[in-house]
Amino acid sequence: MSRFISFLHLLRIAAANPLAVVRSVRSWQLNNVILFLFRNRGNIENILRRAKQLQHFRQWGNDDLWGEVTQYLLSFYGLPGTFNEDVSELPTDEEIERWMTGLQLLTKASRAEKSVPKISIIIPVHNQIRFTLACLHSVFVHTDRDDYEVIIADDNSTDQTFKVFQQNISRVVCLRNERGLGFLRNCNFAAEKSRGQYLVFLNNDTIVLPGWLDELITTLEGDPSVGLVGSKLLLPDKLLQEAGGIVFEDGGAWNYGAFCDPGAPQFSYLRDVDYCSGASLAISVSLWRRLGGFDERFAPAYYEDTDLAFQVRASGKRVVYQPFSRLIHFGGVSNGKSPESGIKKFQKINQDKFYSKWRNALESHGACHPESLPADRSDRGRVLFIDALITKPDSDSGSMDAFNYMKIMKELGFHVTFVPLDILHYEKYNKILQRAGIESLYLPWVTSAKQAIKIYGPGSDIIILCRISVASSLLDYARRHAPQAKIIFDTVDLHFLREEREKELLGGSLMARAAGDTRKREIRAIKKSDATLLRSTYEIELVRGLVPEAQLFHFPIVRDIPGVSDILWEERRDIVFIGGFIHPPNIDAVKYFVSEVWPLLRATNFQGRFVIIGSNVPEEIKAMAADDIVIRGFVEDLSDIFNRCRLSVAPIRYGAGVKGKVITSLSYGVPCVATPAAVEGSGLVHDEHVVVAENAEEMAEMIQRLYGDQHLWNRLSQAGLAFCEDHFSLRVARNIIDRALTDVLKKGHDDNVSFM
Repeated sequence: MSRFISFLHLLRIAAANPLAVVRSVRSWQLNNVILFLFRNRGNIENILRRAKQLQHFRQWGNDDLWGEVTQYLLSFYGLPGTFNEDVSELPTDEEIERWMTGLQLLTKASRAEKSVPKISIIIPVHNQIRFTLACLHSVFVHTDRDDYEVIIADDNSTDQTFKVFQQNISRVVCLRNERGLGFLRNCNFAAEKSRGQYLVFLNNDTIVLPGWLDELITTLEGDPSVGLVGSKLLLPDKLLQEAGGIVFEDGGAWNYGAFCDPGAPQFSYLRDVDYCSGASLAISVSLWRRLGGFDERFAPAYYEDTDLAFQVRASGKRVVYQPFSRLIHFGGVSNGKSPESGIKKFQKINQDKFYSKWRNALESHGACHPESLPADRSDRGRVLFIDALITKPDSDSGSMDAFNYMKIMKELGFHVTFVPLDILHYEKYNKILQRAGIESLYLPWVTSAKQAIKIYGPGSDIIILCRISVASSLLDYARRHAPQAKIIFDTVDLHFLREEREKELLGGSLMARAAGDTRKREIRAIKKSDATLLRSTYEIELVRGLVPEAQLFHFPIVRDIPGVSDILWEERRDIVFIGGFIHPPNIDAVKYFVSEVWPLLRATNFQGRFVIIGSNVPEEIKAMAADDIVIRGFVEDLSDIFNRCRLSVAPIRYGAGVKGKVITSLSYGVPCVATPAAVEGSGLVHDEHVVVAENAEEMAEMIQRLYGDQHLWNRLSQAGLAFCEDHFSLRVARNIIDRALTDVLKKGHDDNVSFM
């Protein structure tokens, strides 16, 4: 790695003054730099980004983890900076007055409380006013919504708590139990008095971090299968306290990830867990009441949260850990840390009660082995999914398919781990994967895809290698380090077919040689894989002729099917092209359309505009902008585009696979005018689902006709949409993927497979 970093220094110098480098460096250095640059041409930005990330992660644990506001709160309330540090003395009247002044100012500046809250945050309290006020302060600061109430459930505190909460604090209700109910009954009592649709239980010895509440509620609202959700708990010294809980066959429990790095990938994705700590968990009021709340046989405290999780699961709902809901948990503030005295002694007592109640359910949980904790208990199998780059489902069709495949595999019960070949961390896109329950690997926890295979491969049942660039470099390595795993080669599309067609259209001896080399590499990868995935029926027949012995699966491209909007035909306008411009066929398609088809439409006084959508728009495309040609570039949400346009075009002249741009358009009920290359292998039929044009003149004529014929437009809109539902929906893909993975896992390895 040190040589890699020194290269970067040399690269920066070379970029500024290349002649100086040539004059000063030794010949071997220069040769190495030239070779390095050649092998990584067009990827220098990623190389520099990789070095920056390595440097950043070496400094993991700095104040950025908390942020300035949280650091201020910790200091303002005099809270401990480590797990073992205690704050025993009572605060002075002056301290409390200062804290209350801050809270009152904060609530006055916040948005007005809704008359009927959606969320009831219950904070059970017994003394420790310092922590309670700090917790409340963090809730006000880090909760960016106005539909919640806070219930301070005061269980007969003997410190200043009662006096403090006699004061009026906006959106705060204080319920005081004079006889002391104990933690569990105190929570149940407060829940009875709540007004929200959702209950959030929050310990008073916590400091919540930004977004904590939104993440909990969004998880519940976004997936009806989820019944209970808990947060990532962090220790005050910035280590992880818990990323969900694990319960063993004897009823004993373990905080998964305790005292580890909270940023590690294995703790950073949505995951089903045995239980979530009651320090922060959310549940709907309807489910809470149906289950009867915390089971009072566990009074006064301990195991009530674990039992609730088991009840939720027994009711048919999931219990999940949401890593993006984060908070600091000091722990042991009210009840101490010794399991031999005070309330803590009920941990062992209630473990026995819990075991007695859930004996049958615990039989499959296994004994405690802290070195190999079962973080994902319900796995059907483990899939290691490797692609060339991070999936960007909002940017290109291939990424959208990869993301949907992984999401479906996760829903089918597989544990899915994703790693890109460059192993860079792209926060936006890694979060998309992690929120879908997919473990995503990146720097610095793995430094290469080969290292990921070495670490994760032996525990994997399936390894999926996407694209020939990945398969050719990693297939042999995967065989050596994960001999038990079934290897699937996902072609995405046949690259050699695309290159051969590009050569036929554009010519060039270099392209011919490249196409020939790619053909050899793809055929070798197909022969040596346990199975191969193809999108196009045309390509399946082609490969079947080339490699008759190969196990081939037709994996369709997969789309959400939003359907046609309510906007009327006469209110729609414009023609849309969509496609990422890293893909050369898309550049060629737009250039062809603007130079050959658009002039023909202009000559007829065509009233619509040509709108170009796609990421990484090159300058030569930007230069085409005109009054009737709009360059939109990257658009995150396509719905507004397709809900208002009248039709789309796919003027693709060469390529391979099934074209996502066509299917996406039809999924919105927007008819498409396409070339034969754009619909090849898709099953789409001319004048039934789409309109197919053989040349520029036909395309211009078809556009004119379809743009002005409402009856034809409606017929194609309905038929295209129905075809997408039947062939490219998540529902259809789920069945196909389920059958394919079952077949692959049943099939034995080919003993004659050799290495490339």
